[in-house]
Amino acid sequence: MLKHNLRLILRSFMRFKTTFLINLIGLSAGLSSVFFIYMWVSDEMSFDKFHKDSRNLYQIMENQENSDLIKTVDNTPDPLAQALKDEMPEVEYSTLSTPLSWFQDFTISSNDENGVKATGQFVGKDYFKVFSYELISGSSDKVLADQNSIIISRSLAESLFNTTEGLIGKRIDWQLLQFKKDAIISGVFEDVPEHSSEQFDFVLSFELFANMFHREPNWGNNGPNTFVRVKENTDIKEFNAKIDDFIKGKYEESNVTLFARLYKDRYLYGKYENGAQSGGRIEYVKIFSIIAIFILFIACINFMNLSTAKASRRIKEVGVKKAIGVSRGSLVVQYLAESVLMAFISLALSLIVIALFMPKFNEITGKDLSMHLDSSLILSMVAITLFTGLIAGSYPALYLSGFKPAIILKGKFKSSISELWARKGLVVFQFALSVIFIVSVVVIYNQMKFIQSKNIGYQKDNVIFFEKEGKVAESLESFLTEVKNIPGVVNASSRMGSTMGSFMTTGSVEWPGKDTESEISFENVGVNYDFLETLGIELKDGRGFSKDHGSDVEAIVFNEAAIKVMGIENPIGQKINLWGDQREIIGVVKDFHFESLHEQVKPLFFILAPQKTSVVLVKLDGSHTSETIEDIKNFYLEFAGTPIDFQFLNVAYEAQYVSEQRVSSLSRYFAALAIIISCLGLFGLATFTAERRLKEIGIRKALGANNFTIIYLLSLDFTKMVLASIVLAIPISYFISQQWLDNFAFSVKLEVWYFVGAGVLTLLIAWLTVSLQTIKAAMISPVKCLRTE
Repeated sequence: MLKHNLRLILRSFMRFKTTFLINLIGLSAGLSSVFFIYMWVSDEMSFDKFHKDSRNLYQIMENQENSDLIKTVDNTPDPLAQALKDEMPEVEYSTLSTPLSWFQDFTISSNDENGVKATGQFVGKDYFKVFSYELISGSSDKVLADQNSIIISRSLAESLFNTTEGLIGKRIDWQLLQFKKDAIISGVFEDVPEHSSEQFDFVLSFELFANMFHREPNWGNNGPNTFVRVKENTDIKEFNAKIDDFIKGKYEESNVTLFARLYKDRYLYGKYENGAQSGGRIEYVKIFSIIAIFILFIACINFMNLSTAKASRRIKEVGVKKAIGVSRGSLVVQYLAESVLMAFISLALSLIVIALFMPKFNEITGKDLSMHLDSSLILSMVAITLFTGLIAGSYPALYLSGFKPAIILKGKFKSSISELWARKGLVVFQFALSVIFIVSVVVIYNQMKFIQSKNIGYQKDNVIFFEKEGKVAESLESFLTEVKNIPGVVNASSRMGSTMGSFMTTGSVEWPGKDTESEISFENVGVNYDFLETLGIELKDGRGFSKDHGSDVEAIVFNEAAIKVMGIENPIGQKINLWGDQREIIGVVKDFHFESLHEQVKPLFFILAPQKTSVVLVKLDGSHTSETIEDIKNFYLEFAGTPIDFQFLNVAYEAQYVSEQRVSSLSRYFAALAIIISCLGLFGLATFTAERRLKEIGIRKALGANNFTIIYLLSLDFTKMVLASIVLAIPISYFISQQWLDNFAFSVKLEVWYFVGAGVLTLLIAWLTVSLQTIKAAMISPVKCLRTE
């Protein structure tokens, strides 16, 4: 019986070649999309879950309660980690670390040889007790016991010493900014796993960092990240309630509350709005999972529609089988087996497609995925394919097996109204999804274009930046003076911290008339002379820092947002208190976007701190960029003795939107795929419709109907279905688009033409698809149509 059914299935495939090819292409494309997204989602979901006992590993977060909103940050006061360990019995271990964005370009060397670039961070002494980074040598109790200790990764050890053995006690030199120090290796750890959200090559003691930058324990300032490992069976809700006002108990003027977030959630759930978790990368995981399912469902709809549309060709087979006693259950199994076999044939083709397009998919997503056919992936693929086959074949199987043999064999079979409406409903659903995809692509494209063209308040083009180190750090003023003399260089300066995003915040700003119950957090940036001029940050009032005013070391420059929340009128010349010192407001700059457009412009101030700056910025005139950069490279090599490692500021700016850029690219591909699969189904239905109405066409032509009339009649039903899908899709696409745009504090407005254009494009594509068959049918001679009558 199995052999007999298999032969029938294969004969059906050969008999209906067009249907077979349409289903093969559609299901293969759908399965390929699902498997690509499945591998991407699996990779995203695996980040930071390799730590042992990860369910008890938490990061301490801050909610900063400002006058109009709550800002959630991961920067915390320096003393917090130790205080939690000492005062909270639930905490087994705690540690702190400087964010990796602070210092990325250390130079590490051994035996006075040329150094290598490496990424490191300063951490607390229990770092390797909190986190499960595997130590090859050294003990987690001792590796950070001394502030001059350094723990290096396997790769860094092999790069410096060509081995990982016998390194404890060896001395290595490291350099950061103006600091040159040596350290003693106290341990070697395995390379940080690929699926860690933090990638680094070594760690140093936070105690050393505090000494280097003269950081005194201060509950009013933020800086490092704080992590805790809580004891087993800790009720995290009760723990959060206990630490809620922990900082307020140490610093009465604090506006900060604390809560603990699972460390493994930081990668996917990194977005907070007004103190509440509101998404992050998990949103894209959900979006693309839904997209993959919908694309597969579109392919399944093709199978359902084409299978039921060709039912008239198989009713005699059903009637005969039922007449000789074959049960409905056996027929259901046969037709389900047909769809499952179709799905597994499509699986074979999809594996070829995945192998061919995996490099392109990795390029778009920024991943390094590969199709390792391990047991987990194989089982997942088989399960998804089986599920697809059952879903695609369920409706046709139930529909075909439900025919009554007496009616079939008398030739009185007619398609039911419910069947026609079901088929039309599925087509409407297909094209509604296509319209939604098209609108999404248009909205994402225009938002990306808006981001790239919006005036962000400073000039990011033709600016290069690099971290100061070595001789540049030692003789910064001399370097800046000489680099300004290079032809093509407009200006040069330096600043503290990274060039993009938040760096440090403080609430220690006091001014006359300040509400004693109001605590406002300010972004603070130490800069050098000419910084505002180098980036073209515009002054609204007053002036910037100048060497002509020796008192500027006690001056301060605010942005408009800061002056607004402070409520100061005529701010120039007024005095404020910062960290216990009096400073004079000498200028107010217009608001500029120092963070991404996801964020509102926050209160910020600049202070003059040349020696504390870490990043050098050089503005070029843009006329002969290649020649100017070559001159800068040569000058830097001559001045510092090492090659320069620089980036363009506009590239760093666009890197903030890398996730959105990838979404934009992927959405275009998936939208095109959804439309192609939908059109394949529409093409198949148009073919069957034309064949079923062949005699009607012949009669109409014999009675004088012209070709245009025939084309109009055949296209009318499809046009109605596509128009219905457009009406259904527009409000849904508007809601989805607005939800996505709400992730940005600054975004494009949804225009009517986005939706009208998507609808018109979908209709044109549908007309083009059915026109191939309708024109062909209209051109047939009526004699040929009626020959069998």
